[in-house]
Amino acid sequence: MPIEPPPPATIDGDGLRLRLATEADLETLVAITDEPETAPWWPLEGTPLEEFMHPKAPTYVIEVDGESAGLLMFHEVAEAAYRSAGMDVAVSERFHGQGIGRRALVAMARHLFDERGHHRLTIDPAAANARAIATYERIGFRPVGIMRAYERAPEGTWRDGLLMDMLATELIEDSGPTG
Repeated sequence: MPIEPPPPATIDGDGLRLRLATEADLETLVAITDEPETAPWWPLEGTPLEEFMHPKAPTYVIEVDGESAGLLMFHEVAEAAYRSAGMDVAVSERFHGQGIGRRALVAMARHLFDERGHHRLTIDPAAANARAIATYERIGFRPVGIMRAYERAPEGTWRDGLLMDMLATELIEDSGPTG
């Protein structure tokens, strides 16, 4: 398996910066994933250190004007025959409706395609998370299929996930002011 280069410390996007998270960010990241509109979609499975500082799934803080607006994580499949990456994103409620999540995803997608050599990206929201799905579709992700009983919801029940993917040629970088 090829050795992947380390993730960059920062990635600049349209009016935002993605900054590699440190342990000092853990409290902020947990607070974002605990917000009422985010918590149902982000059931943490381990400690914050395990969840956000995993060496194979780098976590970035989404910064807007120096403020922490959310987080974005990615993981990679390095084998040449399957070269691809997946992403997860959460945006603080006070930044909803400003296009922060969409712009952060575009910046990371551009990095994963252009700098890390991936040809396909995946994202897997809960099938009931209509807001997230609409944002992902706006930048070029397409539904692939339903993954039944995919993840455990915070209340302990199993819920379906929607597998979505996007090829490098399908990225829509200018997809409007909000989302």
